[in-house]
Amino acid sequence: MSSRTQAERSEATRAALIGAGRRLFAQRGYADVGTEEIVRAAGVTRGALYHHFDGKRELLAAVYEQIEAEIAGRLGESVAPGAGALETLEAGAEMFLDQCLEPEVQQIVLLDAPAVLGWERWREIGARYGLGLIEALLTAGMDAGEIRRQPIAPLAHALLGALDEIAMLVARAEDPALARAEAGETLTGLLRALRA
Repeated sequence: MSSRTQAERSEATRAALIGAGRRLFAQRGYADVGTEEIVRAAGVTRGALYHHFDGKRELLAAVYEQIEAEIAGRLGESVAPGAGALETLEAGAEMFLDQCLEPEVQQIVLLDAPAVLGWERWREIGARYGLGLIEALLTAGMDAGEIRRQPIAPLAHALLGALDEIAMLVARAEDPALARAEAGETLTGLLRALRA
């Protein structure tokens, strides 16, 4: 039986820290979770936390990035085979809004990450997963004659900004389910206005 390599042990420690941070941040929010609690929950030392991250803030960034990657993966899985670009954008927006109702997404992605990381960094991480996808779908839709031709980069940024703002609205609403339903109608209307 071979022992794990140093790289495998290091990756396991990093994964344990991200998993523990994710659980604790989702349950109580970033501000109410201490580093000692995180390392205890991960079963590692404080030194391990600081070896992998420059503190709790960078751990939150890694947790946020993990959730963004998972949401992007779910978006890819939610697309119907043979669907057009506009239909795919609508389905993706609906799925994203559904994710905004998840307590973990609300707490970590929409409340803690922008407040702790700052708007610029929060946006940069989110755009890494969403902006390229939106640009690709807009390009495909325009090439297929499904979406009215116009400059892609500003349109993609406008759509991503609309998604971000609506997600914040849902996360902070007194009635998130109602806000999500209304947001869905708004986004659908916005996307359908792009038709050629």
